[in-house]
Amino acid sequence: MNQTIAVAPVRKTIRVAAPSDRAFAIFTAGMAGWWPKSHSINASPIRDIVVEPRAGGRWFERGEDGSECEWGKVIAWEPPRRLVLAWQLSPDWRFDPGLLTEVEVRFIADGDGTRIELEHRLDGYGDQAGQMFAVYDRKDAWQGMLERLAATVGLSPAA
Repeated sequence: MNQTIAVAPVRKTIRVAAPSDRAFAIFTAGMAGWWPKSHSINASPIRDIVVEPRAGGRWFERGEDGSECEWGKVIAWEPPRRLVLAWQLSPDWRFDPGLLTEVEVRFIADGDGTRIELEHRLDGYGDQAGQMFAVYDRKDAWQGMLERLAATVGLSPAA
């Protein structure tokens, strides 16, 4: 009998003191403002990060020289509640159109703020999923991204 063992997804949560529509907008349309410039796959420094606002839209970075590097695509676009992105970057940080991992982000009303829940499903990495879990679960990976988002919005990163 052949068994496949699935790796648990990376899950991160942060609470921000802003309405979900603002948090969603800054996460998507304002990504270049909070994404670390060092986290780039382009030879040219990041000028912009684009999430095209529709299912089927592209997710890519644009360099200062105008060049573009794909990261993935938009699978679900449900503002201001939910976004699912195809993360198609290989373990060696190159775009791979045959690779599919999913990053689902939920924006949940929480009192006077929003709880942002991010889940990165890694099954698409196959045998390398465990290795990639260790990479994406680090403090400077998705959790750090959410903290940068909260700081950009000017909000408390309390979970």
